Amino acid sequence: MCGLAGFARLDGQDLGPEFDALLNNFADLLHHRGPDERELLRSGPVGLAFTRLSLVNPQDGTQPLVSDDGNLVLIANGEVYNHKELAARLPSDVRLKTGSDCEVLLYLYRQHGLDFLRDVRGMFAIVLWDRARGQLVLARDRFGIKPLYYHRTDQRIVMSSEIKALFADPTTPRRFAWEKALSVPLAAAAPRFSPEQMCTWFEGVESVPAATVLRVDLRDGRTTEHRYWELPTEADESTSAEGFIERYGDLLEASIQDCATADTELGLFLSGGIDSSIVLALARKQAEGLHTFTALSGGTRANGDAEHASWLARQWGVPNHQVLFEPGLTPTPEQWRRLVWLAESPLVGPEVYYKHELHRFARQERPELRGMLLGAASDEFNGGYSEGMGEDWPGFLAGLRGMNRTTRLDRMPGLRYWWGESEAFLSDDALHSPGAERDTDLYASYVLSEYRKVQQYNVWHEDRTAAGSGVEARVPFLDHRIVELTASIPERLRPRLLWDKRILRDAVGSRVPRRIAERPKVPFFYGNGTHHAYAMLVRLMNENGRELVEQALAAPGADAFLDADRIRRRLNDFAQGTSDSPSVELLMRIVNMGLLADMVTSAPRLESMGTGAVRLELQVHNSPVAETQELFEPARSHDLNAVPVSAKGLLVLSHADGDQYIVNDGQIEFVLDPDSPIIRVLERIDGTSTLAELLRKAGVEIETVEEELNTLIDQRLVLIAA
Repeated sequence: MCGLAGFARLDGQDLGPEFDALLNNFADLLHHRGPDERELLRSGPVGLAFTRLSLVNPQDGTQPLVSDDGNLVLIANGEVYNHKELAARLPSDVRLKTGSDCEVLLYLYRQHGLDFLRDVRGMFAIVLWDRARGQLVLARDRFGIKPLYYHRTDQRIVMSSEIKALFADPTTPRRFAWEKALSVPLAAAAPRFSPEQMCTWFEGVESVPAATVLRVDLRDGRTTEHRYWELPTEADESTSAEGFIERYGDLLEASIQDCATADTELGLFLSGGIDSSIVLALARKQAEGLHTFTALSGGTRANGDAEHASWLARQWGVPNHQVLFEPGLTPTPEQWRRLVWLAESPLVGPEVYYKHELHRFARQERPELRGMLLGAASDEFNGGYSEGMGEDWPGFLAGLRGMNRTTRLDRMPGLRYWWGESEAFLSDDALHSPGAERDTDLYASYVLSEYRKVQQYNVWHEDRTAAGSGVEARVPFLDHRIVELTASIPERLRPRLLWDKRILRDAVGSRVPRRIAERPKVPFFYGNGTHHAYAMLVRLMNENGRELVEQALAAPGADAFLDADRIRRRLNDFAQGTSDSPSVELLMRIVNMGLLADMVTSAPRLESMGTGAVRLELQVHNSPVAETQELFEPARSHDLNAVPVSAKGLLVLSHADGDQYIVNDGQIEFVLDPDSPIIRVLERIDGTSTLAELLRKAGVEIETVEEELNTLIDQRLVLIAA
């Protein structure tokens, strides 16, 4: 991982010495991305700044890289995993001068022009200056794993790995894009397919699209956009289910081997689920001395992540650091502001915070560590979310139809009147504009939506949380060959291979213990234990007289979009213990938007913002569940003679799919299995029966429902009368 920045004139004029200060400022602002080395270049109309994090060939990889004839100049961020294979195909007269994996890109461009990335495998962002043609070339990998942003006027273009560095140039606007940001479905947790255009959150800032090469003429600013890769849409009918499984296993093993190759120490985030576990299984012998890191929080303790990670590490004799996020933990407002500014996104929540702190701990514990292996982005393309949207594959497809309908209704709002809550009189075909192509393959549309979501959220925050500690995030599941394979599975085989990630489970089942291979998917912090994470956000928003909330409400543009009184009232509700998870996180995102709108006006430097103490490791010798019981769930006694009373707006509702919903004042608080014992207790609350009587009528013991009952009492959904 490195930091790239540059400035170029588009009017045929050269840069003068006065631009040296700007280039130095770029390098300072991107120092956290590349703390090992920095280089500046100013020549003709172009100035480049490069900060380096050394993972491959630390002694011989300085950039900018220059071709043998001096005509091509390159700075690049990322890794070209198949650089040796590509170098072997170059013309015989080409002699590479360094051991850098990126040098081969110079000669691929000279040989193939805008199609030079067609056969490149890896993650990368590229700035290439073609001196002879007077052109600037900007490009990114197929999934946008490595970031690259720019702002341009008629006279100049400024570019950088991170948005914050663009603000060093006075031509870049310093305004948050309120209307565009509030229209992002992902930000509002709206069940929609992701839009085509990625939001950069700031006015005047654009992102080089993934899988795309932009060529800018430095004499007149004319721009050519060349897309060198697309998600495949054609099904492979020639391969059997067993053939897909075998090919998947081979490709995943090759990708993990690529990602586990480095000349410096690597680590791994181990959740105890199948994704990170198979990365560990295939990387541990190649990456010697591999240390693993696990978040130990109320959520990961409750959902089993911490326990499974600890068990697996013991089985394989791998060091596992259980990083403690103790009950009551609350970042300070200053720490949160820094995290939001580092991430440059309002989509900062508990997941982003935990990962940022894990990276900080890992880098302090292992000072030579430079790269982190992740199991990220497996669910999006392997059917990881299918089971959460239906009881079976047809149920999952029905959910996709609903998402697709809602997405199209957003574009044709006049037709929304004909879709009532209980019935609809129009067919889905009515939602297609005249002459528009029909959605014949909803799953393919869903995969395309996930491809866009990965860019807007997953790889964005994985890059920034790692970069904040001078670490490179490596994501083997985003090898384009793997995604191409799963995208080409024909419709008839999808229920067999993509329901509940069967293709992954069957492909790697022999490489990991069955306990891990068949472990049901659990979210990183949602589900059991979610209340720990959301209680943290509520405390944070109430810190120092609601410092962050008031700062957000006073930010430029906030008064035009935010209802301050309603936000304050909702926060009062949360503070009284009636927090429901979706609303807490949505309010946090609104606050984050206001923080970004305020901070961008002054563009603070990360080094001037406090980070707080690094998290501590809890030494777990046997079982995180057993050894942390009292820490996360202090023992409390229940008076069996007390009379439980439901909150005024509390309802227990049944759904046709069998799930039970706990609803309060019209908002879904919890979704439970139909046979959940706590449901039987809640259904019998009558305002007169004691807790002992309710348990007897429901046929359950207090120990069976104690955790759920404690949560309901904490959130004031159940009140205990003396």
